[in-house]
Amino acid sequence: MQFVEEIVVDEFLPTVRSLLAGELRERGLTQSDVADVLGISQSAVSKYAHGDVATNDRIAKDERVETLVGELADGLAAGDTTRIQALIEIEVLIRELEAGGDLLAQLHEEAVPDLADHGSSFRIHDPESELRTGERVLSSLRRGLRILENSSGFTSLIPAVGSNLVACVPDATDIDDVAGVPGRIFDVKGRTTVPAEPEFGVSEHVANVVLAARKHGSDATAAINIAYDSDTLADLTEQGHATAEFDETDDIASSVGAVIEDDDDVTVLYQTGGMGIEPLIYILGSDAESVADTVRSLI
Repeated sequence: MQFVEEIVVDEFLPTVRSLLAGELRERGLTQSDVADVLGISQSAVSKYAHGDVATNDRIAKDERVETLVGELADGLAAGDTTRIQALIEIEVLIRELEAGGDLLAQLHEEAVPDLADHGSSFRIHDPESELRTGERVLSSLRRGLRILENSSGFTSLIPAVGSNLVACVPDATDIDDVAGVPGRIFDVKGRTTVPAEPEFGVSEHVANVVLAARKHGSDATAAINIAYDSDTLADLTEQGHATAEFDETDDIASSVGAVIEDDDDVTVLYQTGGMGIEPLIYILGSDAESVADTVRSLI
């Protein structure tokens, strides 16, 4: 009796780890770095590098495996992909390849011929799980934050209250479904400072703006607040953004909602301030990277 999990452990994982270790080494990571990223020993990395670990050519040459290994190597090497996200993506691919008639199912049937008589599917995990979706949002947010950190001059757009770049899951309903930077992004002696890794549920103000916009018809899943300036607003209009003013002295959800209901194509919201209220611009976008790119275009 042999379970499909044994195929995964004995053939799939050694093959993927070997491919991934090689790709990471090609991207300049040391043997020690690769061991740390993959959560394995340096001796194991050495064995993979010297071909001392048996791999499966059919798995190694599968286009989906090759594509995922390349994407994960890029993300892990750049720091845009976490180990948990890599684990989830590999797990999802495993479940896809375990489906009846697919690669791992074929290998399993070859190892246990009697299975060929049963058209059973071994898929047990949902590829669109909440955990996977959340990790994708965080990964996108990290990339957006890196764009801002590397954009010389972004500090000139950070308001006194600080900026926050946020992104939400597709079915977001409250701030726990929106990821942002704990403590916001600040200008510290002319340097863009992101105090901590992004998390869900840590942004209230900007999160409520994107949630209100979505509730009333906007397709936006990400947003950022920057300092208000008439020239900045003019630049955004020139770039083709639909802009609209709202009154932040009122309930923000209602004010933003009213604006979006009038025109759900609006991608820039602004308010010119009031007693104790700093004037701000809010840029909406389809994801964190596109929002960050818009900000970078203003510098």
